Amino acid sequence: MEIFELYIYAKLMSSLQQQNIYFHRIVFSIHELDEVIFVETAKKWIDIVLGRICVALFTLLVILVSWQVITRLILHNPSLITEDLAKYSFVWLVLFGGALVFGERGHLAVVIVKEKLPRKLRIGAEILIELLTAFFAITVLTIGGMLATEIAWNQLSAALQIPIGYMYIAMPLSSFFILFYCVYNIYDVIKKRNNIELLN
Repeated sequence: MEIFELYIYAKLMSSLQQQNIYFHRIVFSIHELDEVIFVETAKKWIDIVLGRICVALFTLLVILVSWQVITRLILHNPSLITEDLAKYSFVWLVLFGGALVFGERGHLAVVIVKEKLPRKLRIGAEILIELLTAFFAITVLTIGGMLATEIAWNQLSAALQIPIGYMYIAMPLSSFFILFYCVYNIYDVIKKRNNIELLN
């Protein structure tokens, strides 16, 4: 009788333990889902903001260059203001457009070596690439951009009479977006790896 009671007790404890595991898995899945929704929503909004900034800058650039051509060839009195504004718009467009393309993983990449690696090394290579990109964004765009902005802040544009630092400040601003995309890409790689391990 005692053996039978011990057997029932063991089965009951095993069942409770299994239910506890299922409960923890459900709770973990809910937290993971909330985390995924937050990260995906943040990326979506940053994509929208960057996209709209780039569209506005590109539209402004087309208008400025068109007006520059009209004043130069038709009116024979080239506008100096539009030339400087076009230069500022172009620099901002390149930097913010580059950040947006990086976020969409649309940048040029040589993937032949990475594709030949085993899956675990490929994941490591992808994370390493993101870390190197983040290092570049911090050192060149953030630190270098802040130094360039500080130096150029005392220099005025000849036509607009505003600090040239306004042009260089796009560097640290775009680096913020690139760093966000680096963190997101690393998160995405780890999440995909975990999903593959759960399926296996």
